[in-house]
Amino acid sequence: MTIWRPDMKKDIHPEYFQTTIRCACGNVVEVGSTKKDIRVEICSKCHPFFTGKQKLIDTAGRIERFRRKYAEFEARNSSNGKSVST
Repeated sequence: MTIWRPDMKKDIHPEYFQTTIRCACGNVVEVGSTKKDIRVEICSKCHPFFTGKQKLIDTAGRIERFRRKYAEFEARNSSNGKSVST
């Protein structure tokens, strides 16, 4: 459903729809937007900032990859006799 607003100039604005935002947690919110259906991974019902709970978000192994890379770097520098200052 397109909503026409009388205070807007004609033919220069994108279409405005009543849309549904769906979160991965199952939360559904009805809002107005220029996009029809919106899907999000995190919303205010499940975001740690709003809930106060810590929730682990899949980072595709980034932390483990960083630890392996840093361990190799540290091992290489310790074998050369260099110290790493942090």
